[in-house]
Amino acid sequence: MTLKAVAINCTLKRSGKESSSTDAMIDLIAEQLAKHEVELTETIRIADYNVLPGVSSDEGDGDEWPDLRERILAADILIFGTPIWMGQMSSIAKRVLERMDAFMSETDETGRMPSFSKLAVAAIVGNEDGAHRISADLFQALNDVGFTIPAGAACYWVGEAMGSTDFQDLDETPEATFETARMLAANTAHLAKLLKSKPYPGDEEHDDES
Repeated sequence: MTLKAVAINCTLKRSGKESSSTDAMIDLIAEQLAKHEVELTETIRIADYNVLPGVSSDEGDGDEWPDLRERILAADILIFGTPIWMGQMSSIAKRVLERMDAFMSETDETGRMPSFSKLAVAAIVGNEDGAHRISADLFQALNDVGFTIPAGAACYWVGEAMGSTDFQDLDETPEATFETARMLAANTAHLAKLLKSKPYPGDEEHDDES
């Protein structure tokens, strides 16, 4: 069974300006997922698009979120990448989560959100503390909007406090980060295959009550 993954890079940098350590972490996870027959279809750099503020799936003229939403939901697995800024996920990452809030009102006849039976994992990098807080906030939000979080779903690297070395500048991937990516990939692919073959049933009585 071949699965599809899509990655979103919530770096504050637009494409073509500077390379992104978040991309490097996404690539590490994608390489490990490929060993389990998971294809990364694309990495979407959110800063390249006009994602308007709001909590609906379409905020009107100029909003490019509707197309991004469709591309994200077409995949079985979402790799959610964010850098650490001031100990928090990026503002762009928060905006993506706010737009996903609309999933909660877009349920089918059994109460399932469009993200049900799809998995989400985190790719986090930075030069300061915050990876644990970000993964906690991120996973709670993603679970709220219907994504399933597999065991060991966060792969991160945090450099020296106030340092200047980025993850993409390392000569080799630290062993702990590499092994975390391997386990993340194995768990995620395993669970994604199970849910692909047997999705969540939802609440069969939901339609009768609504």
